[in-house]
Formats: sequence, structure tokens, C-alpha cells
Amino acid sequence: MKNVLTIAGSDSSGGAGIQADLKTFSAHGTYGMSVITAVTAQNTQGVLAVQDISAAIIAQQLEAVFEDIEIHAVKIGMVSVVETIDTIAAKLKGYQAPNIVVDPVMVSKSGFRLLQPEAQAHLISKLLPLATIVTPNLPEAEVITGQKIETFEDMQQAAQNIHAMGAKNVLIKGGHRQTDATDILYDGEDFYYLPSVRIPSNNTHGTGCSLSSAIAANLGQGCEIFDAVRKAKDFITVAIEQALPLGKGVGPIHHFYALYKKAGLI
Repeated sequence: MKNVLTIAGSDSSGGAGIQADLKTFSAHGTYGMSVITAVTAQNTQGVLAVQDISAAIIAQQLEAVFEDIEIHAVKIGMVSVVETIDTIAAKLKGYQAPNIVVDPVMVSKSGFRLLQPEAQAHLISKLLPLATIVTPNLPEAEVITGQKIETFEDMQQAAQNIHAMGAKNVLIKGGHRQTDATDILYDGEDFYYLPSVRIPSNNTHGTGCSLSSAIAANLGQGCEIFDAVRKAKDFITVAIEQALPLGKGVGPIHHFYALYKKAGLI
């Protein structure tokens, strides 16, 4: 079994963040560990409050894990302040962490800002150069590059620009497209289109967190980058199709649908 670490914020409703990451790791047959960067009070209707964890405790969490357990992949999610980003970057460099997946979480689905404006430049300068792959959605890619993204050509240009910032691979997610949900992967040389139809569901809470975690789990298990992304996208597609109608807002996806079906529980 491979060991995969998530560095992210906690979602009290269990649909996104650390909770979604650990569910995803388990669904992929990997052993999940966590370094919590922030505690959020949130549910399917939105984020109510955020309390950042101190950089000192984040550093100690990282030290506790890396000095005891071999890490095969790392997923980075919500890192809202400069001190958090600087601490994570320094520790991951020091431990030479492999297979780093950076999900540049900036704003929640309900519009709550999860990355402070002054921390954006640090995320770009400190974390992107460490990334085996970075997975921005269209609004996040627009913030990172400063360009408007509407067409596939725009997505390709954004991927090239983000690659030039240091990320080895870039996945521009197309979930915010109006007609389809096609993603584009760029490895520094070639573009790979991962087409997908838009699934008519309001229950998509945690899709970005879960996709990046699935990619990390696949990389940790030895997949090449394209296969890691393709398998992760297939996992998310099923999880959205079988999403759980919980809460009064945007419900969570079903991380364990395939396992429940195999066990005869559904």
C-alpha cells in the first residue's frame, strides 16, 4: 500500500477539503494522512467561517509525518496565508517530497475567499515550481495568468503560461465551461484533451479536492501523468453521477460508490 499525504483545510460537512481527500485516498486503496492548514465552518450551503492553523503547528505536523512514514505522493489544497505557504514550501523542499499535486484553491463554490489576495503571489512563486502537476479550474487559471479564458485555445495558452511558472504538468479543468466539461493536460510539450459531457447535477461539492487527490493517489501508485489524470477524471465522473443528495445546498459526491457496489451494499 502506498502512503499519500494531503495538506489542506478541514470541511466540517465532510464533502471537501481534508475529509474529501482522505475518502479519495481510501477509495484508491492508498493510506491517507493529513496536515491541516485551516479549520472551516461550512456545509452544503457555504462557508461560514475560517480559522487558519499557525505555521508552527503546520510545520510540526509535516515533521511528524515525514520523519516517521514514507510518503509516495502529496496533495496541496487550501493554503490561505503567506506564512502557511512559506512553511509548506520549505518543508517539502527539505524532505524532497515526491509527486506533488497542487490544487490552487482560491474561492469556495459559495463565493467565500479561501486564499488571501496577498498570498496569491506566494502560491505562484513558492508552490508551483514544486508541483508535479497543478490543477486550476478556469477562474483559478484566470487569476494565476491574468488572462481571460473562454476557448480551448485560451485554455492551452493558460496551460503554457502556468507551465512557464515552474509546474511540470498543468491540468486546466473545464468544469466551468458552458457546453461540456473538457479538461486539457499540458506536459510541457504536448496537449492532451480529456473530453467529458456535463453531468446535470447540483451535488458537486468537493469535486476539485477529490480530483486532485485522486491524481495524487494514482501518481503515488506509479501511474504516468496522463494515466493518473485520466483515471482520476473517470473516478470523479462516477462520483458525480452517483452523488449524495445531502443537505440543503450543493451536496457531496459519492467517493465510495464503486466500493459500495462491489460489496453489494447498493
